[in-house]
Amino acid sequence: MLRFLHTADWQIGRQYARFEVEDAAALAEARFTAVERLAGLATEEQVSAVLVAGDIFDAQGLSNRTLHRTFQAMSGFAGPWVLLPGNHDAALAESIWSRAQRIGAVPDNVHVLTRPEPLRLDAIGAAILPAPLTQRQTHEDLTAWFDDAATPDGLVRIGLAHGSVEGQLPESADSPNPIAADRAATARLDYLALGDWHGLKQVDARTWYSGTPEQERFKNNGAGQALLVEIDRPGAVPRVEARATGQYGWYQWRRRLAVASDLDALLEELAALPAMSVIDLTLAGELDLAGKQHLDQALSAAAGRHRSLQVDTAELALSPTAEDLADLHADGYVGHVIRELQEQQTGDGEGADTARRALGILAGLLRERPSAKESSS
Repeated sequence: MLRFLHTADWQIGRQYARFEVEDAAALAEARFTAVERLAGLATEEQVSAVLVAGDIFDAQGLSNRTLHRTFQAMSGFAGPWVLLPGNHDAALAESIWSRAQRIGAVPDNVHVLTRPEPLRLDAIGAAILPAPLTQRQTHEDLTAWFDDAATPDGLVRIGLAHGSVEGQLPESADSPNPIAADRAATARLDYLALGDWHGLKQVDARTWYSGTPEQERFKNNGAGQALLVEIDRPGAVPRVEARATGQYGWYQWRRRLAVASDLDALLEELAALPAMSVIDLTLAGELDLAGKQHLDQALSAAAGRHRSLQVDTAELALSPTAEDLADLHADGYVGHVIRELQEQQTGDGEGADTARRALGILAGLLRERPSAKESSS
């Protein structure tokens, strides 16, 4: 029986410009941690090999230190690693792969498949048919040669490719590099290990995308996993099991707040998330002053609990109640302005909406002012 891990799209060197510097650095570091977890999983599961279906690196111009760190992160598994260049790290004439070889970063147990020719791994009973990208994009199906490729009888026949299976992925998939939907059948493959789609996806019984081992987008597509594959013998249907490898979960929510129970439900949802999540939260609707204060306190606590919490409140209006306004003890000119805004906010229309927003802003400022006791101390 052949037992191996299928992974892809490590994207080592990926940048996270939308995040705070500290969070961006932690998310970039998590790419290395994911590789270490893969190595540990491979050793724990006693697999015969680890197959990586492209985009090990996010760009060609990464530093030599990053190259050394990547291969050192793989040291937890002593068996064969089989790496395929993808669209982000294509096997150009002068590429990140040729530089990695030149600086001595690639260990002896790592096979970098830069040419479309079979790799025989007789010791584990497998033959790997790779379709390396030699440029970022191509309009040819680089797996076509699999159909006529000869491999010895008795070896499990595995394809390794990076691109878009025709008719299976959205048009916004990472690259147009096409792969025939029936390639596993026409090439008599026991398994076709794919990369490029960053989520977990089964195309057919023998064809799978593993997704990236560390989630990096707000998509609910099964990212943050690797595939453990078992094949009893050549021709047998593979058994495929997803194993979690990711460190951070990513959550993108839009919530509308209208009544107190909406706020309670939101805070319960936040509390139920695993610690150190990455959260993008958009809030709309309106809150009174007490609700806004409760929300601010809860979000402050959540920001300390999670890796990143980004909140957009541009559509969330502050709508103080009559009791809120009475508690502000505003008199004189300010009190007059508040009464005017109260009258103008009734009804619909742009003027009423502007008055509601202005009233909310003014009430918030008044609530945050220091008390007479604080001012005199």
